[in-house]
Amino acid sequence: MEGSGERIILLLLSVGILVCSGFVALLGQRSAGFATNVGVGGAVIGCALGLIPAVGMLLRGATDSLHIAWSVPYGSFFVEVDALSAFFLVVTLGLSALAAIYGGEYLWAWREKKLLGTSWFFFNVLVASMVMVLLARNGVLFLVAWEVMALSSFFLVTFDDQRESVREAGWTYLVATHLGTAFLVVMFVLMGREAGSLDFDQFAKLSGTPKAIGGLLFLLAVIGFGTKAGFMPFHVWLPEAHPAAPSHVSALMSGVMIKMGIYGLVRMLTFLGSPPSWWAWLLIGIGLSSGILGVLFALAQHDLKKLLAYHSVENIGIIALGLGVGLLGVSNGSPALIVLGFGGGLLHVANHALFKGLLFLGTGAVLHGTGTCEIDHLGGLLKRMPWTAATFLVGAVAISGLPPLNGFVSEFLIYLGAFGSGISFKAEAAVPLFGLIAGLALIGGLAAACFAKAFGIVFLGQPRSRHGEHAHEAGWAMRIPMLVLAIGCVLIGLLAPMVLSVLQPVIQGVSGLPANVVHENLGSAAGPLRWVATIAAAFLALTAILALLRRSLLANRKVEESVTWACGYAQPTAHMQYTASSFAQPLTDLFRPLLGTKRIISTTSGYFPSDVGMKTETLDLSSEKIYRPVFTRIGSGLSRLRWLQHGNVQLYILYIALTLLVLLVWEFW
Repeated sequence: MEGSGERIILLLLSVGILVCSGFVALLGQRSAGFATNVGVGGAVIGCALGLIPAVGMLLRGATDSLHIAWSVPYGSFFVEVDALSAFFLVVTLGLSALAAIYGGEYLWAWREKKLLGTSWFFFNVLVASMVMVLLARNGVLFLVAWEVMALSSFFLVTFDDQRESVREAGWTYLVATHLGTAFLVVMFVLMGREAGSLDFDQFAKLSGTPKAIGGLLFLLAVIGFGTKAGFMPFHVWLPEAHPAAPSHVSALMSGVMIKMGIYGLVRMLTFLGSPPSWWAWLLIGIGLSSGILGVLFALAQHDLKKLLAYHSVENIGIIALGLGVGLLGVSNGSPALIVLGFGGGLLHVANHALFKGLLFLGTGAVLHGTGTCEIDHLGGLLKRMPWTAATFLVGAVAISGLPPLNGFVSEFLIYLGAFGSGISFKAEAAVPLFGLIAGLALIGGLAAACFAKAFGIVFLGQPRSRHGEHAHEAGWAMRIPMLVLAIGCVLIGLLAPMVLSVLQPVIQGVSGLPANVVHENLGSAAGPLRWVATIAAAFLALTAILALLRRSLLANRKVEESVTWACGYAQPTAHMQYTASSFAQPLTDLFRPLLGTKRIISTTSGYFPSDVGMKTETLDLSSEKIYRPVFTRIGSGLSRLRWLQHGNVQLYILYIALTLLVLLVWEFW
């Protein structure tokens, strides 16, 4: 046993609490109340216990490890926490605890239909497996934790497995995640062969490998980890799995589970030495395509959870942009580009967890209070669900990258790095960097339009159906996590210079730059952010003063309300409001060659037509043009082998014996 530190022991103890509480909830699931209390309580206690060492090590930039021999071939129980792991641990454990509190009330409505202990077992195992992914420093241990994470999240996605769409979404996710894992297995085999061990501390030898092997390892990492992260075109499981899963699970999967792919990619980059420039441009290309196409497909959606799923693809694209900019700085020897690129990408990991977790929880509150996530069936929820509306609005502004909230800070770092280096670089590198700036600006503008649609149609106006008319606010167990996440979005924006100082050890560990160089370049970004935060704080203070002044002036006066003037029409109806399709139509028409949006128009019939309308349908082009045809051909090819399935057990045994014989002959030969 080596380096058995107290911090690692606390983190492993938190994993043990998560797993044990999940088992207890599973065993006692005949009582819905007992299973819920144990599941939620175990998740919160385990996450809180793990946050103590994680926060401490993030602030100090310390490292702690534990190495125990393991009888598994090529494996060892080698765990370690450094600044990079601590950063992802803080994000993972924080959001997991809030999602558990929210899920206690959210799942309670299912107590008569489902055994809740099963769901809490897999929820806690998912959190524990993500922690182990972040701690693992051996390839076998990493892959075991990765597989447990995939299987536990599969059972969470298929919670409502009575619906066929949920079962299909679960299988799509399971196939996609295992295809990605197959690439990771090949990657670790090659890395182990080159380094002579699967322990991560031996992977430093990979920096001296030939460029061809290094490039192959990088591509395997991009595909394997990118499938989990949701890079285009490996994202096809996200729009299926997120709408199918319970909302607190969607928040956890989108907020932190897909970031395990980002963590794995960043961790592997630290082993592969100095990157050639094409690595950076590949990530930048993936980031731009994921960001732009992700937000365009989100704009065309009618289901609120599917809309948010595509925004996960968009924001993963922004993170990939930041990492690509950082790699470009490494290949060109530009410290400013390294610090601002990696800093923006990594900070966006935390920011996305906050605002996307908030938005999925807000969507869950809408589903809980109305019974639907169909945007065109909602409307007028601001008056009926004010807490949900206010927090959702904070998340919508944050995800659009608008100041002074947290989404602006991380995107600003990428802008600043690309613009500063674009001025100093030669034309062949400067022009693409300015194209990156234009692409990131386009992503932000389209995101703002998308959430203007989402918030406006869902929360403003009049109810469009009985779902909106009978809406009710969520309970406090669901409101408190949303409030905490909303406050986090505001605080990171207002305290941006302090947040950048917390990022310093993480960037230093990823980039290998000296502490003074990282500090200096972060300081160049802290100045403008300090001005933005100061102006925003002054604006918020002025708004609060004016609100208090208005309240005092109207305290002794009678205040009446009336309907909004509707151009002289006395009785407007909900049918006169914008729908999701009509609001987004100018943009979806503009980008129709990329989206392939289909219009479905119900024409008039008879002298007094009663049902006339238009709706749009936008299918995922990657799924329809790439994966579905490929898997259809594979299925038709495999169907020709069904003659082997004749039910004769003796012949099945003969197949196995012949296979073993062929393998033995091949091995000896």
